[in-house]
Amino acid sequence: MSEFAITQEVDGSKGRNILRHDGVEAELTYSIASDYLTIADHTAVPDSLRGTGAGLALVTRMVSDARKSSVKIAPLCPFVNTQRRKHPDWTDALNV
Repeated sequence: MSEFAITQEVDGSKGRNILRHDGVEAELTYSIASDYLTIADHTAVPDSLRGTGAGLALVTRMVSDARKSSVKIAPLCPFVNTQRRKHPDWTDALNV
């Protein structure tokens, strides 16, 4: 997987992790349900970034942030849920 710079934006109870690469943006949006639960809503990766690991990088960043903040992630997003099944080592950060 390539290394990507990922930034985070939060506005009230909504947030997103944003990956920008070569002028293209991918994102993972989420809802902050409480101080202890974040809901992964949607992952959007443009065709030009597919197969680069961009989507996985976004989810990995979300898991890392959740661990640091002692927050659990509810994987409502189908992509995040698929990655959850592929990464059993993330169980501690997921609310399933």
